[in-house]
Amino acid sequence: MGYYIDLTKISLSKYKEILESADLLPGRMILKNNLDSNFEVLKREGIKNVDEILKALKNKKSINNFALKSGLEEEYLTVLVREIKSYQPKPNKISDFPGVSETDVVKLEGIQIKNTVQLFEKVTTKQKRDEISKQTGIDEVELLRITKLTDLSRIRWVNHTFAFVLYEAGYDTVAKVANADFEKLYHDVKLLNEERKLYKAHIGLHDIKLCVEAAKDVSLEIDYEC
Repeated sequence: MGYYIDLTKISLSKYKEILESADLLPGRMILKNNLDSNFEVLKREGIKNVDEILKALKNKKSINNFALKSGLEEEYLTVLVREIKSYQPKPNKISDFPGVSETDVVKLEGIQIKNTVQLFEKVTTKQKRDEISKQTGIDEVELLRITKLTDLSRIRWVNHTFAFVLYEAGYDTVAKVANADFEKLYHDVKLLNEERKLYKAHIGLHDIKLCVEAAKDVSLEIDYEC
């Protein structure tokens, strides 16, 4: 499937089901209002899948035009786009990950790899990682660590700092986050931060629950078998 979720594979009807049961952020609860009728309008306008929503609403002008044409509120469409785009988080820069040496960053940049999207396809198997290690001189153990930070970065809302926090807390792959008890993960992360002061932002129980749910949407693409 690749680094990102394939939005063309999520049909309009499937996405409606997702929104019905989703634990949305407070500012996005508007998406649950008049869900059936709103999605009937999208269907009537020829929208078949989630990717087509983004193409139809690619900028402020197109959102305004679509609102006028369809009768859907511009605010609703804006929030809908924002929610869908959260499935495609901005890639993290390798240089931003705590603990990654400047030397290794330079070595990766030498083969045109600066962020997690660029690294991802090149480290999905041990054979590929071995090739990168030989090509760059980066230690295999360290490259595996960067690989896992890259994997965690595919989860919605996980930036470079929180990827590192999850890794240090022992939830070092998407699979481990997806299968975690969110209450235990919350307490593990909280305890880790109390001990090491890794971040200043407030991360609540509900935030961790959303993270675990988001991880379940991410395909397991990286083979960690030796």
